[in-house]
Amino acid sequence: MQQFERLLEDNVFALHDDLARKTYRHGPYHTFHIHDPKHRIISKASVRDRLVHHALWQSLSEIFEPTFIYHSYASRPERGTHLAVINVSEVLRGVSRNYTRQAYVLKCDIRKFFDSVNHQKLLALIERKISDNDLLWLLRDVVSSFPGRPESTLSLSLSLSLSRRSDQGLGAGIPIGKLTSQIFANIYLNELDQFVKHTLHVRDYYRYADNFVIVHGDPDYLLDALAATRSFLLETLALELHPCKVEIRQLSQGVDFLGYVILPHHRVLRTTSRRRMMKRLLAGDANVQSGFVSEERFYQVTQSYLGLLKHYDGHGLSSFVQNNFERTPILH
Repeated sequence: MQQFERLLEDNVFALHDDLARKTYRHGPYHTFHIHDPKHRIISKASVRDRLVHHALWQSLSEIFEPTFIYHSYASRPERGTHLAVINVSEVLRGVSRNYTRQAYVLKCDIRKFFDSVNHQKLLALIERKISDNDLLWLLRDVVSSFPGRPESTLSLSLSLSLSRRSDQGLGAGIPIGKLTSQIFANIYLNELDQFVKHTLHVRDYYRYADNFVIVHGDPDYLLDALAATRSFLLETLALELHPCKVEIRQLSQGVDFLGYVILPHHRVLRTTSRRRMMKRLLAGDANVQSGFVSEERFYQVTQSYLGLLKHYDGHGLSSFVQNNFERTPILH
């Protein structure tokens, strides 16, 4: 970014000229791995390309945001994980008649979603709403700029589904970590949302990125919805559900959703999330003591965790963090 900013005006005008003349070509990605805690491959574009991503994201959001259902919570204004968990908690209370009856939750996770997004299908969905040829030219370049993952990383059924379309010059996959991937994901999975809401007529459906839940009082209803959803994903979107991350849970057992466990009358932080938080706080405190991390920086970390803890019933844990880790930094 510093290198780009040194000649900011020249670089921006050069990018503008490339776009105007249609000589712009998306550059390669820098790929790295993170474990937070799940292993993910992040693909980072250049600063120049990220300026294009921001412009595309703004244009696409203005067009597609009104078409999305309310209960799609990822990468959208005034949404997010906390609101999703709160709304699922509220509907569970309603379906269970104030916890006097059993309520059930179908939990689903789409397997390798970002690796499996079909480029041709994605562009076709975009072309339904956009007719501007200049914008479509740029979108095709950006979508096709990502080479995708090898088919060996995909399941047999998904690989076969993708290979049936290989004669059409199709690519697959959008990179994790790219701003446009967030709006692409919502455009793509809006097809699932519309199917569940308007074809299956499911009332209590909630989605965050590639995770979604359906709440109902009858487990057989959820099994029927699961079968229909599984078929739709594979046949229409070339996606499949993760075989180990599909389950029907009773509310009394606790519903693990987006880092929280929803129980009758309260919500708690997932055990693995709590352990990860304590591990990071202990490590951060040790780094402050040894001088590797400033007190100001560690204070920001503790405030972030205390803000997270406000969204669930964990006064004891909040008090523990405050008493053992929170220190007001000396401002210079």
